[in-house]
Amino acid sequence: MSADKFTIVFVGDSVTDCGRRSDDRSPLGDGYVSLLAEKLLARDENSVIVNAGINGNRSQDLAGRWEADVMDHGPSLVSILIGVNDTWRRFDRDDPTTAVAFEANCRSMLERTLERENTKVVLVEPFLLPVSPEQTAWLGDLEAKVAVVRALAAEYGTSLLPAHAFLTEAAAVHGPEALAPDGVHPSAHGHRILADKWLELMS
Repeated sequence: MSADKFTIVFVGDSVTDCGRRSDDRSPLGDGYVSLLAEKLLARDENSVIVNAGINGNRSQDLAGRWEADVMDHGPSLVSILIGVNDTWRRFDRDDPTTAVAFEANCRSMLERTLERENTKVVLVEPFLLPVSPEQTAWLGDLEAKVAVVRALAAEYGTSLLPAHAFLTEAAAVHGPEALAPDGVHPSAHGHRILADKWLELMS
């Protein structure tokens, strides 16, 4: 990287947020973003790391706040992790987000981001590590959204972090509860895997 400021915006839901808006937490939260910031700032002290995750967000919420919370930072790189709440709300509130609507929301975010010259994108697969039979029934809905993310990454030529794939593999070894006690929110171990894989992808 050059001596110029290189701004990385991580955006998404509670998996990214990780308490970053709490008075007693770091503005980067205490999850994978803070782990990555430590490594990224050690490599280049001119980097600027922004956590724009908000607990409970779905793709439509992200798209609605895109300009103010992402583009106004003048990002050099945007890392997007969204989708599990688009699935979850179908089952706990009978408020589904179809794969078509999810794709439209993600496409809107991508197109607005890539209009900015030299801005790169990392699309992170949403993931679910079922810890109950009820959550296992969510997988069909979630995997349709994973397929959308993979297809958009190929179409737009962005980087793709296959989080659902590698965390599912890790859960087969360690058990899903060890990586995400409630099936959705990563443990410290889960966040470490996510951060390590992100760094590996972007190194």
